[in-house]
Amino acid sequence: MRYNPLGRTGLFVSELCLGTMTFGGDQGMWGRIGDLSQAQADAMVGSAIEAGINFIDTANVYSAGLSERITGQALRNVGVPREEIVLATKVYGRIGTGPNGVGASRSHILDQARASLKRLQTDHIDLYQLHGFDPATPIEETLEAMDVLVRAGDVRYVGVSNWAAWHIARALGIAERRNLAPIRSLQAYYTLAGRDLEREIVPMLAAEQVGLLVWSPLAGGLLSGKYDRDGNALSGEGRRAGFDFPPVDRPRAFAVIDAMRPIAARLECSVAQVAIAWLLHQKVVTSVIIGARTEAQLADNIGAAAVTLDAADLRSLDAVSALPAEYPGWMLERQGAYRQGDGPPARS
Repeated sequence: MRYNPLGRTGLFVSELCLGTMTFGGDQGMWGRIGDLSQAQADAMVGSAIEAGINFIDTANVYSAGLSERITGQALRNVGVPREEIVLATKVYGRIGTGPNGVGASRSHILDQARASLKRLQTDHIDLYQLHGFDPATPIEETLEAMDVLVRAGDVRYVGVSNWAAWHIARALGIAERRNLAPIRSLQAYYTLAGRDLEREIVPMLAAEQVGLLVWSPLAGGLLSGKYDRDGNALSGEGRRAGFDFPPVDRPRAFAVIDAMRPIAARLECSVAQVAIAWLLHQKVVTSVIIGARTEAQLADNIGAAAVTLDAADLRSLDAVSALPAEYPGWMLERQGAYRQGDGPPARS
């Protein structure tokens, strides 16, 4: 297991992060994603820590707070020292019935931070993330609320999830001008079947030294290689059968799967491990969040850390998953060539 700094910080997190969305679901969407009991969650957390994972991610909305409760209790049951774990959770989604029970207002953030601390049975949250962008709340108000938590010691670092590049760039500028706690990470969807963030977000992250945490690295299980082209599980019950998310360009996804199969066969690993290993080979990626419904799935995902793709593998996967050219990207590339030594020679 390798460890990477969380963006522009001195905090190191494991390249794989244990996601807890499968903890505690009992009905509706959460039940379809996963319904792991406390005992099952304890086993998963124990296995992850034994494998070298020091990073755990949850959210207040997962199973209406039950995931946080199970996660907090699991850390106690496993007996791992608190300072050895980087614990992340999120705020934004609806957790109450009233008009203020959702969003990134000062009121909602401060209320939910207190509730999350109680459910997690901890005195601080290492990484507190805004789970979405709130168009109804000024960014200044949101950042000031997060800064209050950092200065109080309740939160160590601030992150966001599912924000656009311009959202983050603007927030970084505001934080710098007002001396507020800056955004240190983005949690975003990124897979071989969905490389959209490479257009604007990846260059911004690299330029601003913001860490990237990847959610749904297998595109909701589709890149596990266990589905046919109609989305039906080839064996057993798959998550997408009841929760078809995130949206995927299926022709491209299955072209990617076809390219991964021979690589997996040669390396004697699973197709899912190849998909995760590709992400681990991307310089912009800080940590890949893996979630599982069974110990076998977790073990397989953890095994991706030991898979090494060679240059030919990476070229093959990049080619089959490449994004179609889009403006202004193709124009920037064309004009930029003249400034990078690829254009015509300068006049004498």
